[in-house]
Amino acid sequence: MPNNILRGILNIASFKNNNLKSYASTYLNRINAVGEQLEFYIKDAIASSFKLPRNKKERKYSKVFSYLGNQNNPPHIIIKNGDALEIKKIESLKSSIQLSSSPLKNKLFSTDKRITDDCKKCEVVGWKEKDLFYVFSYIKNKKIKYLFFVQGTCYAGDIDFYKNLTSESVIKKNNIILKSSVKLNKIKNPFLVFKDILKLNDKSNLQIFALMQKEKYQSYKPVRKNKYKLNSLNVEDVSIIDPENSNKFINATLISCSI
Repeated sequence: MPNNILRGILNIASFKNNNLKSYASTYLNRINAVGEQLEFYIKDAIASSFKLPRNKKERKYSKVFSYLGNQNNPPHIIIKNGDALEIKKIESLKSSIQLSSSPLKNKLFSTDKRITDDCKKCEVVGWKEKDLFYVFSYIKNKKIKYLFFVQGTCYAGDIDFYKNLTSESVIKKNNIILKSSVKLNKIKNPFLVFKDILKLNDKSNLQIFALMQKEKYQSYKPVRKNKYKLNSLNVEDVSIIDPENSNKFINATLISCSI
């Protein structure tokens, strides 16, 4: 299977360790910040490198990723010839989310002024746009409780949708944005937006979800759960509200797994 979101889910399920503290102390050197631990965790999930020592992780990353970002510019990760990922740590399942480095967007474009020149030139064949996944993680007692990969087109409108928003303006027709301002730039919590389909279970050690447009899922190699012996893995077709138009619906696929 190519390196993608689905591979990441299967690798996490096989790793069976959602404790960032023990993961970091065993496989990372001198990294104590939870946010940084989380970024390594997601990179290891995609690259199949959980149990590699730190120096070998970096070598594996260079083969799997074309770009590893920084704290000030999006995205955090670009998979070689594949998707871009932005990783967000959530403090509460009920509160809105602060966007620090860049506004909400449905895809990553090479024309985005917020990305670096290195990012724009990260692949041998130049790229113009990338499918973007937001990775939302709710962490409790240094353990990842819920992990949610959501495709940008399921969660956000295109960049033009947000260009003309005024400070503190409320966007009633959109079910994602709460307010838009230079200082606040807050978005509605994805666990609330998609609460009807996620079905969170507080008794689970870890729940992993991935939501993407159906055609995106079909572009991946299908997951054969029997091969990986994951009885809790579930793939289902769902219908979600178009983030740009609440009167329209999008055909999507939801992948879920409990560990």
